[in-house]
Amino acid sequence: MDNKKMEIIEAIKKYHAIIIHRHVNPDPDALGSQLGLKKLLKDSCPSKEVYAVGEEMDKLLFIGDMDVISDNKYKGALVIVCDTANISRISDSRYDHGDMLIKIDHHPEYEQFGDISWVDPSYSSASEMLVDLFLEFPEGFSMNKEAAKSFYAGILSDTRNFTNGNTTPRTLKMVSHLRTYNIQPERIHNSLNVKAKNASRLQKDILMSFKVTDKGVAYFIITDELLNMYGVDRLEASNLVNTLSSVRDNKIWAFFIEYPSEIRVRIRSRNIPIASVARQFNGGGHSLASGATIHSWEEVDHVIQALDQVCP
Repeated sequence: MDNKKMEIIEAIKKYHAIIIHRHVNPDPDALGSQLGLKKLLKDSCPSKEVYAVGEEMDKLLFIGDMDVISDNKYKGALVIVCDTANISRISDSRYDHGDMLIKIDHHPEYEQFGDISWVDPSYSSASEMLVDLFLEFPEGFSMNKEAAKSFYAGILSDTRNFTNGNTTPRTLKMVSHLRTYNIQPERIHNSLNVKAKNASRLQKDILMSFKVTDKGVAYFIITDELLNMYGVDRLEASNLVNTLSSVRDNKIWAFFIEYPSEIRVRIRSRNIPIASVARQFNGGGHSLASGATIHSWEEVDHVIQALDQVCP
């Protein structure tokens, strides 16, 4: 039995108030792990106060919505941060106002924080980690349909519909368990994968206009002007990154997405390690193995050159 798992379970049992955070600009795994944990604890421990905080994303409200709580709720509370590798990316700066802090994350260790830190990159997602955790401790905790829906959405998204290398036999075992709760997986698939008309038009533009290096690094730049022209938000646009995977000769593909004070880079590959490039360009604290942050358009060429160097 993993000692950290036991410590997390004991902390959850100990505290009456539990506040769950995740990273800014949340993806489905950030929300799925956060809200799945909240729903599981609310159902398993109805006497506890359990909250999920952070900004909401309209396109992902089907996973669940956020709580708005006062600062005094943190007094004597347990705070759990899901799916977040470093402090600067935690949504809601009050994460350190509680009595105890726990980190649960599946990304490679980038910045240590928390009184308890359970980091394990062998998992596909933070959602998978939490399903596995509570399957190990059925006494006092039980899965329910609403929690299962959230966890399933998180795993589905981070495994790209169970198609990438993060999908392991353990992942499928967790998913098999979740599907016993009548979660209507086809609806979750549709909610995650359906595109608005404007996003589909942008996708067509991406396929018509992307650039590719001689080494097979494909890329597309998404400016504010382009987002406004198509009426698409940043989340919708960034979720189109795998559009470039459909082109056979693309070995690595990247989106450069303009934000108010930085440029987010989403990087994917066809079985080529890209974590070294993400670490090289992590000026905004974005530590994911599949993403980076830069601060000027001049740096785009540097990222592409770095990707060229890891491309065989």
